[in-house]
Amino acid sequence: MDTPKTAEFAHIGKSLIVKGELTGSEDLYIDGQVEGSIDLQGNNLTVGPNGQIRANVNAKGVIVQGKLEGNIHATERVDFRKSAIAVGDVITQRVAIEEGAYFKGKVDIGKAEAQATRSDFKTERSTVASGAAVGAGSPIPGVSSKTPVTETKKV
Repeated sequence: MDTPKTAEFAHIGKSLIVKGELTGSEDLYIDGQVEGSIDLQGNNLTVGPNGQIRANVNAKGVIVQGKLEGNIHATERVDFRKSAIAVGDVITQRVAIEEGAYFKGKVDIGKAEAQATRSDFKTERSTVASGAAVGAGSPIPGVSSKTPVTETKKV
């Protein structure tokens, strides 16, 4: 998939340099340089093999084949192809990283409606002491009835 499969998309060629805020309501293919921010809510962004992006990205789906430095927020999916070089944090529902791709950053995967409330939760360690596990022990070797488990609790 070198270019978006929809008939309506914008193309920034490899000789173009864009600095500033980039917004749109159609899919975008970038093979040039973009510095600033990219906001394509509800649409897809493809960074071609010659693309060099220094921007925070907000889109429905993002495919990276070139270089991207910045945070990515994709409501559906992020794909890092084998030629990708990406540095920054990713928030999405699905992510794919091909063998050979370089990615440095955090990945936060979750449902779109849960993303806003995720910061309201705190992770705590507790122990399992259920009645079924206490008498007979755990059916999993090396796991006792007092094995620490991570629980999510509302603060």
